[in-house]
Amino acid sequence: MLYRESGSSWWPLLWGPAFAVAGYLVELITGPASVALWAIVGLLLTVCAVVWVHLRVKTGSMELTAEEAQFGREKIPVAMIEACQDVGAPTGAKVLGGGWSVPKGTTAVPLRLVDGTVVLAWARDPEAFLAALRRVVRR
Repeated sequence: MLYRESGSSWWPLLWGPAFAVAGYLVELITGPASVALWAIVGLLLTVCAVVWVHLRVKTGSMELTAEEAQFGREKIPVAMIEACQDVGAPTGAKVLGGGWSVPKGTTAVPLRLVDGTVVLAWARDPEAFLAALRRVVRR
């Protein structure tokens, strides 16, 4: 593994229980409180957060190894990357990973492939990603 970024951390799973406890405490102060109701609310919010975080990790993670680069669900062999320096990003260039644009919080990194097409890779720390990529791509 030369470089890796996760699409999300798992700490948002604490939101559901935290909101449920806060709701229970407010209800306890204002009148009779239902532990079962707030436990169900906390469980439902946690399940929603699990689904959300799992999808963010699946679609927003990127990895670079000596053999391949993976952006979200899309993998490309490193051998297909011709250049990673001084590559301009043309309008309408394909974004790796299948999205319409680079994920929020990331920066586009244009790459020229051996067939001459330019694609947009992405990373939260583009300098570190390019430094790792330069170790396996010579141009």
